[in-house]
Formats: sequence, C-alpha cells, structure tokens
Amino acid sequence: MNPQRHPITFCGAGPGDPELITVKGQKALQQAGLVLYAGSLVPEAVLSWAPSGAERVSSASMTLEQIVATMAQAFRQGRRVVRLHTGDPSLYGALFEQMAELRKLQIPCRVIPGVTAAFAAAAATGIEYTLPERTQTLILTRMAGRTPVPEAESLESLARHQASMAIYLSVAMVDQVAAVLARTYGPRAGCLVAYRVSQPEEKMVMTTVAGLAAEVKASGIHRHALIIAGPAVERPQDQMGLRSNLYSAGFSHAYRSVY
Repeated sequence: MNPQRHPITFCGAGPGDPELITVKGQKALQQAGLVLYAGSLVPEAVLSWAPSGAERVSSASMTLEQIVATMAQAFRQGRRVVRLHTGDPSLYGALFEQMAELRKLQIPCRVIPGVTAAFAAAAATGIEYTLPERTQTLILTRMAGRTPVPEAESLESLARHQASMAIYLSVAMVDQVAAVLARTYGPRAGCLVAYRVSQPEEKMVMTTVAGLAAEVKASGIHRHALIIAGPAVERPQDQMGLRSNLYSAGFSHAYRSVY
C-alpha cells in the first residue's frame, strides 16, 4: 500500500525568537517528520517546536540538487517535510528555485509566511516605517556583491527616493553602503544597524550615516544584520508633531463622520 503523502511545507521561521514563528508554522513543525532548515541562519531554539523523533537536517552545506532530493525522498516515504527558512521564505530565501524543481517532480508544496527581520527590528526599537507626510514607502533591498542586482535596482538608485529603506545582506560591505547613503540621505541622516534581531545576542546600533562604518566595525558586526535608513530612524525630535489623518477629529471616513 502506498504511504499517505503530504505537501512539502516551506515555512518562515521568523527572525530567531522561537515565539515569533506564526501559530501555523509552529503547528507544522509539531507535525514534522523531517525538518530541513537553513542551518547558518535559523537558530536551534526554533527547532524546539519539532517532535523529539523528527529528523533535523541542516542545509547549510547542501546544493539545490541535494536539498530537493532530500525533500523528495522524505515525501515519497510519506513523511511530513518542513523546509524551514529564516525570516519570511519569499525574501532572499531562494524559494522559487526549490519549488520549481519540486513541481518538475510533481511534488505539491505550500508556503507559510514568517516575520522578516525588518519588522522585528521596527518592533524592537519602536519605529514606524510609514510616517505621515514624510514617507509612505518601505524599500527592502540589498547591495550588489557576489550576487548582482538589476542595474535599475542599484542601492544608489533606490536610495534617491528618500523613503524608508531596509538593506539586507550588505553589512559586510558597510563602507560602500555608507558611501551611497551619504550621497543620497546625507551624512547627518540617522540609520540603524540591527544585529540578530529578537535573539539573545541582539544588538541595535543607532548612529548616523557618517558614523555607520566605524560603529559597525567597532561593534564587531560582519553578518546577520540589516541596515535601516530613512525618515523612520530620524531623531525623535524631528518626528514630533507628525500625525496621520486616521485618528484626526477633523477627518471623516467610513466609520467616523465629521459634521
């Protein structure tokens, strides 16, 4: 008799705190027979939701072909497979290429979203990315390095919008990032470096663009961090008096009328 087969679940682990995984993600882990996790990024603490008998495999040293073969074998055995990504799988997770290979094998998949580090950093510091009349846009991006980015999406091009910006996978190139931000936001603009957000080693470095590179190097941060720039991390006194229309007594909407 053929074993019952279950769709492979791609699950966002969140930023690292095991309590910041979604309830749906937690339930998926609790039923897993195999957890294939991004071992260089997902803390061991998140794996605590998986049963003691579940197989745990780190994909840190694996190729795409090995990852897909491991998931396919477990699927055919009737085991529940959870592919555990850091943050949210849709952001810098190489999600599409894995699902494309599984589709070739006619193996069904589903995706459970997760909390990405940019939102965990905002929660930890009490910042808001969309400030009334200052910016209504958040750009999630990275600087070109060993992996290129499209020319139209260069960091300098996007930074010219002066919007809130969360820069992933770029802290190792902090000198280049700082130079771009100095030309676009200006050397006196505020910026935040968020290291291992929500984890015991969490470190938040609030600085200016001019001091960014020196602060990062002094803190010993060279990976597992994102850089946040733009109006969201300006000095609190520069944000005083900003109010949205949402709660304004003089603003009508579907649930409140002003006469």
